[in-house]
Amino acid sequence: MRKSVLTLAITAALGAPTFATAQTAPAAAPAPAPSPLTGNMSLITDYRFRGISQTFGKPALQGGFDYAHSSGFYVGNWNSNINEGAGFPKGNLEMDFYGGYKPTFGDFGLDIGTIYYYYPGTDANAARGTAITNPRPGGATKTGSVSNHEIYVGGSWKWLSLKYYQAISDYFSQPGTKNSNYWDLSANYDLGSGWGLLGHVGKFKLKGWSTGTDATNADYTDWKLGVTKDISGWVLGASYITTNGKGSCTVGNPGYYCFGNDQPNGGPGAVPASNGVSFKNAGKSTIVFSVAKTF
Repeated sequence: MRKSVLTLAITAALGAPTFATAQTAPAAAPAPAPSPLTGNMSLITDYRFRGISQTFGKPALQGGFDYAHSSGFYVGNWNSNINEGAGFPKGNLEMDFYGGYKPTFGDFGLDIGTIYYYYPGTDANAARGTAITNPRPGGATKTGSVSNHEIYVGGSWKWLSLKYYQAISDYFSQPGTKNSNYWDLSANYDLGSGWGLLGHVGKFKLKGWSTGTDATNADYTDWKLGVTKDISGWVLGASYITTNGKGSCTVGNPGYYCFGNDQPNGGPGAVPASNGVSFKNAGKSTIVFSVAKTF
C-alpha cells in the first residue's frame, strides 16, 4: 500500500564551460539524457501504509520500477512483503500497479492517476476477521484475492504536496466500503549536503463502516516526521510515525487496528484470545529506519 516507506528522489547535473580553440582539444560530448526508466529498492524496519503496520512490526524488502515520459505520463510497479494478519489471509506479497499524468508548471506540479493494489494468493472472504460481527452493510462477503483500486489527484509547490485518494472498489475487499478516501499532506525539504527533512499528516475515512461492541471506528489520522541522508546515492532514513487509530487489543473493545500475526484468527478487529496468536496495535507509535536506492 503505497507507500508509508522513506524515499528521496535526488538528481544531479554536472557541467563545466569549455573553450574550443585551435590549441585545445575538442569539447567533450554532452552527457546523455537521463533514462525514462528507473528502478528502486529499499529495506525498511517496519512497512507502514498510511501509518498502519503491514508487517507486524517486522522488516520489509521492497522494490519496483517507473517509466516516466517527457510528456508527463508515467507507469510503474512496486512490491513489498506483508503479513497476512494485516488483512491478507494466506498472502505474503503486495503488488502495486499505477499510472498517471504529472506535468509541471515552474514551481508547481499536478498529479492525476490510478493505482491498483493486488495481493496474490489471498482469500478476501477470510480477511473480514472472525471476531467482527456484521460490521459491513448486509454482512456481505467477498471472494477471490484481496485487492483495492483507487484514483488520485494532487498538486505540489516546491517541497510541499497535497494528494487525495478515493477507492473506486471495495476498500481492500471489505464489502460496502467503496468511496473510502485518504488525504495526504507531505513535505520534503532539502537541507543541503545530502540531508533532507520529511513531514507528513494523513486523514483516512472508511465508508460503510458500522461500529459495534467488538470493534471501534476505523477512521484515523496519522503523522510522520523524519530525516534522510544521501550517501553516494544510497538514502538512509529515520522517521517517527504515529496514529490515533484504535487498536487497544483489549477483549472488550480491541479496536479495528488490533492485528494478529495469523489469519483468520488474528484478523483486523479480532478479539485477543488464548489461541496461540500474537496481537499488536498496528497504529502504535514507532521509529522506522530505512535504506533506499534508485538506479
